[in-house]
Amino acid sequence: MRSIVILISGRGSNMEAIVRAALAERWSARIVAVISNRADASGLEFAAGHGIPTAVIPSKDYPTRDQFDAALREKIDGYAPDLVVLAGFMRILTTPFVDHYRGRMLNIHPSLLPSFPGLATHRQALAAGVKLHGATVHFVTPDLDHGPIVAQACVPVLEDDSEEDLAARVLEQEHVIYPRAVRWFTEGRLALEGARVRLAPAATGVPEVASVIAI
Repeated sequence: MRSIVILISGRGSNMEAIVRAALAERWSARIVAVISNRADASGLEFAAGHGIPTAVIPSKDYPTRDQFDAALREKIDGYAPDLVVLAGFMRILTTPFVDHYRGRMLNIHPSLLPSFPGLATHRQALAAGVKLHGATVHFVTPDLDHGPIVAQACVPVLEDDSEEDLAARVLEQEHVIYPRAVRWFTEGRLALEGARVRLAPAATGVPEVASVIAI
């Protein structure tokens, strides 16, 4: 059975979606810990309420990114996870940290990468006048908001959309594709081939796709 550690900084709504999917779908995997860099992250209470061990490594206690990442890595490795999942973890991770988990750390970004990396993605999308926006699950690499793409969800951008409207529509789809991508990893169905990810067929033979279009 594969094990998962999830990193959060706040509510961790994607963490909640993953936990709920794992329970509802009876994954052959377990979430062994939820770790936050903030003691006031409300997602810690949700995790504890579901019997998941929690831990806090306060980023404010470490004067440098290297020192924080070293402490975080030590805590994560104590759980010996097969997969590390970033679910609203608001820290830029150092290259040595990312390299340590290369090929076994996933992130979700609220845009259709490679478009609109960084912050304020919904504002960027509205300013650019795109007609489609969305979210991307990808393997983490040292390049921020880059890395081999596992899954994407696409939503329409409406004429009267505000940032909040668009963000809510995208977040709904994040909660669909992120648990799906994590489950694929735990089932051993994701293969990295250079900059691309290949999804192996399910044992049931039922076809699956790595994209969602919400109209």
